[in-house]
Amino acid sequence: MGKVIANMSMSLDGFIADPADGIDQLFGWMGSGDVEVPTAVEWATFRMSPASARYMRDAMADVGALVAGRHLFDITQGWGGTHPLGVPIVVVTHREPPADWPHTDTFTFVGDVEEAVRTARAAAGDRNVVVASAKIARQCLDAGLLDGVHVDLVPVLLGEGVRWFDDLAKAPVRLGDPVVIEGAGVTHLAYEVVRPS
Repeated sequence: MGKVIANMSMSLDGFIADPADGIDQLFGWMGSGDVEVPTAVEWATFRMSPASARYMRDAMADVGALVAGRHLFDITQGWGGTHPLGVPIVVVTHREPPADWPHTDTFTFVGDVEEAVRTARAAAGDRNVVVASAKIARQCLDAGLLDGVHVDLVPVLLGEGVRWFDDLAKAPVRLGDPVVIEGAGVTHLAYEVVRPS
């Protein structure tokens, strides 16, 4: 069975978006290199450094499903109906989008994080489930559902904005030693969540 991993690009001072949910300062590394990394949609082809391209290709190959919150779904406008990963997407929400929303059949809408992770795990099979929303990642961590935290650490200080793991109910949370990949304009860090004994 795959792992449940929270993954975000983050500023050095701990923000995953600016106060207006902007991410331009945090995702520049995805478009500033020479190596092309295609996705499941034409509008999202990445151009990265060689190290980041290898990291991204490996990560995308290991993903079997993605869990997101309704806020991320709304600000991305449902990724235009098809997510760049091309995998099943489970959205945690209490209100489904309109029936005439143009989308592929890869989207499922559920009411809580436990159901979302169960649904995503079933869809992912032996591959990983990625959690891509700040509030949902925090809820998964509080519920003991996360196996790993992957950070794409960007050398910028935003000063304010949206924090990734704000208001944890069960802090402190210990993480293992990182696996480190140096990219251009980003350092990729992969941590395992240490379970309490």
